[in-house]
Amino acid sequence: MGVWIDISQPINNNLACWPGDQSFHFHTPVTKEMTGSVNIGRIKTSTHVGTHADAPYHFMEDGKRILDLEIDRYIGPCKVIDLSAFDEINETALKSKVKEDTERLLIRTSLPNNPEQFPTDVTPITADGAAYMHFLGVKLVGVDTPSVDPLSSKELVGHHALFKYDINILENVMLDQVVEGDYEMIALPLPLQDADGSLVRAVIKPINGGNHDAK
Repeated sequence: MGVWIDISQPINNNLACWPGDQSFHFHTPVTKEMTGSVNIGRIKTSTHVGTHADAPYHFMEDGKRILDLEIDRYIGPCKVIDLSAFDEINETALKSKVKEDTERLLIRTSLPNNPEQFPTDVTPITADGAAYMHFLGVKLVGVDTPSVDPLSSKELVGHHALFKYDINILENVMLDQVVEGDYEMIALPLPLQDADGSLVRAVIKPINGGNHDAK
């Protein structure tokens, strides 16, 4: 049997965030020394730091919020593929790695996983890439970057194309040490009723005892 592999970015006060966004901050204003019984911590954060799920409300005023999304999307079999040789996640790139139906797809790009450094460039998902995922039956896609679109994009072609085909989005999954193959995945968002996104704890486990150990 395989073991669970954590593909979440560690959440701490050094975690990189979008320029100008609220960074993650944890502190303990109430201590056991003060109360005689417990420590109580507090956090301040954007909903889009670390490994996180996007809700359509993130890029659409009338879009669904996190708690409106189907929880089943975030639990179940997934396929990990390596597209680090490509500059875009388009139909051609995807066809080079996957042709069979798959409901959940995790994509490694050329971006090294460095949670403490915000990147200057990412590998975007194109409209035809989203269409091909739909052809494969994909309902959730995860990328190892902070966005499925170029970082300077205002049109957010990738976000909107994925929404068009009813494909949920995970961002900032950690895949540098994961080999390609089939896994079970759990990546549950928090039940944030009105939120545009949510931090998640994402883990995967090899299916059928295959050769899927972390590098």
